[in-house]
Amino acid sequence: MIILWAVVIVLVLCFGLVVLVGPPYLPTLKPQLEEALDMLDLKPGQHLLELGCGDGVVLLAAARRGIRVTGIELNPLLVLVCYVRTWRYRHLVRVRLGNYWNTKSWGEADAIFGFVLPRLMSKLDATIEAWRSGRSVRLASFAFVIPGKQVERQSKGVFLYRYGR
Repeated sequence: MIILWAVVIVLVLCFGLVVLVGPPYLPTLKPQLEEALDMLDLKPGQHLLELGCGDGVVLLAAARRGIRVTGIELNPLLVLVCYVRTWRYRHLVRVRLGNYWNTKSWGEADAIFGFVLPRLMSKLDATIEAWRSGRSVRLASFAFVIPGKQVERQSKGVFLYRYGR
């Protein structure tokens, strides 16, 4: 019985507390995943950053296209799932445990994929502007728009933004 309670507590901590800093874990649906990757138009060897990589489905799909990809995830159980799920593509996939809002550097990336709650979209916009240091980057936002920012393209619930030219 104690083990069962310990498991429940770990699950609540890993999945429940994440909501305080960002969206809960929700799997990205295949139509939106493919649409986002198509819209980002990354070529093999280019680099995608996924904010909140969850179970690794986006990491895996990007790696299958030959795209280098880094995922940042706060939930340690989901980080483990990502490692296992993407092991075959470990030469292309990097998974980092952490809160992407507090990460000192997102590193290099040609594009970003994220499912960020509406209340945090303006913060995401400002964070990308500060991080990009003048370089051009594209953002595929699943489900939510950035208030006051021009959407370059939208389809199937995915919104594409371009920073720089």
